[in-house]
Amino acid sequence: MISFLNLKEINAQYAEELKQACSRVIDSGWYLMGKELESFESQFASYCGTKCCIGVANGLDALTLTLRAWKELGKLEDGDEVIVQANTYIASILAITVNNLKPVLVEPDEYTFNLSPHLVEKAITAKTKVLLPVHLYGQMSPMPEIMEIAHKHNLLVLEDCAQAHGAKINGKNAGNWGDAGAFSFYPGKNLGALGDAGAVTTNSAELAKAIRSLGNYGSEKKYENIYRGVNSRLDEIQAAMLNVKLPYLDAEIRQRRHISERYLNEITNPLVKLPASKNEDTHVWHLFVVMCANRESLQSYLQKQGIQTLIHYPVPPHKQQAYKGLNSLSLPKTEKIHQEVLSLPLGPTMVESDITAVVNAVNLFNI
Repeated sequence: MISFLNLKEINAQYAEELKQACSRVIDSGWYLMGKELESFESQFASYCGTKCCIGVANGLDALTLTLRAWKELGKLEDGDEVIVQANTYIASILAITVNNLKPVLVEPDEYTFNLSPHLVEKAITAKTKVLLPVHLYGQMSPMPEIMEIAHKHNLLVLEDCAQAHGAKINGKNAGNWGDAGAFSFYPGKNLGALGDAGAVTTNSAELAKAIRSLGNYGSEKKYENIYRGVNSRLDEIQAAMLNVKLPYLDAEIRQRRHISERYLNEITNPLVKLPASKNEDTHVWHLFVVMCANRESLQSYLQKQGIQTLIHYPVPPHKQQAYKGLNSLSLPKTEKIHQEVLSLPLGPTMVESDITAVVNAVNLFNI
């Protein structure tokens, strides 16, 4: 079986370093808010090109705490609108609604599946306060155009970078375009921890201070609470794991690009629509997502050929039971995407014979 993503193989490459890092934390006797976290925050901020990085418990908290911090700083209030593409993962929407803000779902760009500047402009109202571009599947949204719109209308920009570690436009990294960038280090991400983990990047010291406090029970000084905060901290073990893996990220991205280039050049089946990529730097290929009108047949066929695939994502947020108030929305492009997308195997430990097997199997698929 060709795995969709073999995490065991990925982490086995760095097993000795990971074990040494884990032992270092255990032996230190310091397990939260210590040197490993400080080191990772510094290194990841430098990698992204930002002044600040704040480690949090997961990617959802990275989004949620950023919006919450803007509320505490007086930049947002209940009922304000946040524009986001409708075909995102539900976490993007959960972060908005848990803060008593209103998600405004817009159809994505039909080629990249990312936020469409044209449709953003049409969706802006007097209540719009935030643009939330999601760099879906590892490809950056058109940030120069989005930032131009944001500056024109005095809007905040929160990048959802959960799938786009290392992606760039004009040499500028994901997480360094907007007012803040939210990252997930879920194990399956391009930069994955060995458990849940997340971070926020920003160039605002004020925002960074508020997020750090909110994630630490609303406290800057022990037992003194400024906000009604939560417990959302990137622990020392996961920070140590990320410290080991960050230096290898760019090499893994190169391998992902190699695999994707082979797929793009060699998959020729007219029943399978390949993803669009504007240029190499903008896409780090967290996922290689094709579309097929007969998705279930394709997935079943590939499974029989010993190839594991996944669907990202079968049900759009506005059709989820959790958001019954949005169920009546008509978003045909989004719904078509969720009905037809299928993610092919893509991982930095894939060998050439695996890539060839996937290409050949897809090309032989018919109905």
